[in-house]
Amino acid sequence: MEKKTPLYDCHVALGGKIVPFAGYLLPVQYSTGVIAEHMAVRTAAGLFDVSHMGELVFTGPDALRNLNHMLTNDFTNMYDGQVRYSPMCNDDGGCVDDLIVYKVREGAYLVVVNAANKDKDAAWMAERLFGDCKMEDLSDTVAQVALQGPSSKEILLRLVGEEELPKKYYSFVREITVGGIRCLVSRTGYTGEFGYELYCATGEGPALWDLLLETGKDLGLIPCGLGARDTLRLEAAMPLYGHELTDGIGPLEAGLDFAVKMGKTEFIGKAGLERRLPLTRTRVGLEVTGRGIVREHQDIYIGERLVGQTTSGTHAPFLGKAIAMAYLSPEDAAVGSEVAVDVRGRRVACKVVPLPFYKR
Repeated sequence: MEKKTPLYDCHVALGGKIVPFAGYLLPVQYSTGVIAEHMAVRTAAGLFDVSHMGELVFTGPDALRNLNHMLTNDFTNMYDGQVRYSPMCNDDGGCVDDLIVYKVREGAYLVVVNAANKDKDAAWMAERLFGDCKMEDLSDTVAQVALQGPSSKEILLRLVGEEELPKKYYSFVREITVGGIRCLVSRTGYTGEFGYELYCATGEGPALWDLLLETGKDLGLIPCGLGARDTLRLEAAMPLYGHELTDGIGPLEAGLDFAVKMGKTEFIGKAGLERRLPLTRTRVGLEVTGRGIVREHQDIYIGERLVGQTTSGTHAPFLGKAIAMAYLSPEDAAVGSEVAVDVRGRRVACKVVPLPFYKR
């Protein structure tokens, strides 16, 4: 039985096409359609319900040691109000999940995990807690919306003072009153665009959603669904768990070296990651040069040699072409390499291109 986010009734009222996703009922699109929603985020602004994400809070003198042990990144030198991305590995160096960590203060961290993995992640981390550290799952008490796009700051400035907003990318302000609603506001997102994510109490979620939509209406703000969220993150080449990251695919193969600190004394999966070196596959971008749309889990050939498989693929609305991400061996992954993808028995010509496909 799928759950409803606090904003479910808002989506129904706006004509959202509701689908089951990660255990929740969420809009895949509105009557505007995926392409219009995608373009709104690239050129103006879009508003997403991301209340299905999981929020875990780690507190205590050993909170930092626990995070440094469980995650591949290093959180030692974070300032209060900083956000940091990290994969979380299993013993073999594959990914349990990828997530973001908010440092609230010394000994207190908010960890935001993928919706589909929330219960798995919470259990996995709870089993590995040690010392004086407590983990609390606050997911059911939090509503979260993502205001994304070049007009997002202008929209928020109609409701709050500029000095109140987080200044740097991957930073946050713990408490801002947005139209009378207390919010945590962070300069983060999953679209490759300038934007913010706002967290508030579940009961305030619908009011925050309506307030933002009304405030940004004349600036082109529209509600957006899961479809546009996926096409946007794919244009920006952001990995999605279950596609570019899995229990069997590690962060180094995915090109996430910046978030893997092999210099740390220890962390779960470090030995597994070392065993994977030298890498036998690497994440690449594919641009479709033939006719067709490439999707996930499709075989890739060079001549008659099977060389890899796609992980995600779509038509990229802003770029106006079909793109995909895939894993190839380092020998086959050179930019400009020509490959063919098997799309339902038909070979579609593609070439390897640099990632990301789109950069703001």
